[in-house]
Amino acid sequence: MKIRLTKIFTFDMAHGLPGYDGACRNIHGHTYQLEVTVIGEPLNQPGHPKNGMVMDFKVLKAIVKEKILEVFDHALVLPEASSEALLSALRNDGQKLVTVPFQPTCENLLIYMVEAIRPELPAGVELHSVKLYETPTSYAEWERN
Repeated sequence: MKIRLTKIFTFDMAHGLPGYDGACRNIHGHTYQLEVTVIGEPLNQPGHPKNGMVMDFKVLKAIVKEKILEVFDHALVLPEASSEALLSALRNDGQKLVTVPFQPTCENLLIYMVEAIRPELPAGVELHSVKLYETPTSYAEWERN
């Protein structure tokens, strides 16, 4: 029997969407909520310390912490193609700047996160879905097919 497990994370991040035709082209921040759901069969090995678990929540937490939170929490995320003068000024000021090869929309950030988490999962556990809330009422969602 397949069981789904979900762990929820919260982090703060700023971004800008250069070229966008609205206010979000300006650098601004959000408190993001990330919901990561995995699916698998609970371990059936009496006596094993992980017996009955699909995956230890602390292992999932460690993966997301390393691959997502340590990268993006309290960072400013801008496209690599942003103004070099701006990027240099931010780097020279010691800001936590993350540049990405895409426009840092909620959708593109979600794709990046799925691709970062999926290969780190233990054998027999698959990524089922990921939701990235940019605001309490707006999110992008990925589900495995």
